[in-house]
Amino acid sequence: MTNLKDITLLGNQSVAYPTDYSPDILETFENKHPDNDYFVKFNCPEFTSLCPITGQPDFAAIYISYVPNIKMVESKSLKLYLFSFRNHGDFHEDCINIIMKDLIKLMDPKYIEVWGKFTPRGGISIDPYANYGKKGTQWETVAFNRLANHDLYPEKIDNR
Repeated sequence: MTNLKDITLLGNQSVAYPTDYSPDILETFENKHPDNDYFVKFNCPEFTSLCPITGQPDFAAIYISYVPNIKMVESKSLKLYLFSFRNHGDFHEDCINIIMKDLIKLMDPKYIEVWGKFTPRGGISIDPYANYGKKGTQWETVAFNRLANHDLYPEKIDNR
């Protein structure tokens, strides 16, 4: 079995939810299939952060997809990390880029993309998208192509 000594949150019933932005809560485990490229996708339909100017809450569905390299993010730690934005004041675009950069620093994935679908305030919604492909690999090209075409076929929006 893979070494799981660094996994401390999963199954721990006394874990406190962080009240402020907390990237240090993220945990990893070893990818058992580093020779096989595959996607891992997380959907967080209840993401909340704060507007840095008004302090009003912003709500979004956050989608994180990545192709793991050696390390993978543990899902409970990711849930707690995303929850830590609840009292964090930043613009939508900043939140998405912060999440992506924190996960790159944590895992060094082959490829990652983070997409936020924020609900409207003032009659407008914002859907920032950020991605990254490991430099010097085929994933760098995939990232450029995906960024250039990420909204080529936008979804029908009838719930916002």
